[in-house]
Amino acid sequence: MAAIETPVAKRLKTIKHVIIVCSGKGGVGKSSVSVQLALSLYASSPIARVGILDVDLTGPSIPRMLGLDGRGVLQSSEGWVPVYADGSETRLGCMSVGFLLKRREDSVVWRGPKKNAMIRQFLSDVRWGELDYLVIDTPPGTSDEHLSLLEHMAPVHSRLSAVIVTTPQAVALMDAMKCLSFTRTVNLPVLGLIENMSGYVCPCCGEVSNVFSTGGGQEMARQEGLTFLGSLPVDTELVTLLDAAEAAMPEQAADEPPRRTERTFRLIDQYQQTSSSKLFKPIVERLINALAGGGVGGDETVQA
Repeated sequence: MAAIETPVAKRLKTIKHVIIVCSGKGGVGKSSVSVQLALSLYASSPIARVGILDVDLTGPSIPRMLGLDGRGVLQSSEGWVPVYADGSETRLGCMSVGFLLKRREDSVVWRGPKKNAMIRQFLSDVRWGELDYLVIDTPPGTSDEHLSLLEHMAPVHSRLSAVIVTTPQAVALMDAMKCLSFTRTVNLPVLGLIENMSGYVCPCCGEVSNVFSTGGGQEMARQEGLTFLGSLPVDTELVTLLDAAEAAMPEQAADEPPRRTERTFRLIDQYQQTSSSKLFKPIVERLINALAGGGVGGDETVQA
């Protein structure tokens, strides 16, 4: 007797790769790395189809970073329609609890069962269509959201992998180790580790200051047998670009058809002008190679 296909498995069967972005603690720039990953995957090919799912239910920041704040989710006969950031309405879709709030400043005060139900609905009801990559931005640490996510996605476990984000200082690395321990406990393959905020590049003179120390992520990767994907310094251009998203989109009722703005078309071009984009490009190339079965290239690293 054939096994019954779950609603989640049925919905996700047209998604080739699911990349779960996680961190051991908050404040390491996990969400900005998730956005950069989605934008870089989108830019990797003129036909690449990318989705980004924000399951940081109590602190959804992806809509603002993509310039989609104020947008509402539309229903179709096939389920929830993702909010598209690229203007094509086919290649860069986003879903977040932030789209379901009446006001962007409203807090989400939910216990575990309601979080679990929301994640299940995201996975089973969103009409992603065919995707090459689904990037999932998770809350910091290892919590109900992570367990719910992996439980519901068990039928498609072979297509799951993770990227761990840390900063160089010892306290972040200690929490990143807990995150790594979690992935090993649940048998979630780790594509590699990214050291974010690895120095600050002065926009005037180009001098690099190691605000949070440096090299800790690379050393952790070496000791734990992980691929060190690269170091990303604090980039003021990127901060300005992602912060400016809030003013780029006007408020919009949930049942109002989406309004396009110039920013939705310019976002990828603006991102590609930042120094972070140039550093992220080889990271994404290695990730794509790994997902295609070619491995991530041993112990090579991508440096700032």
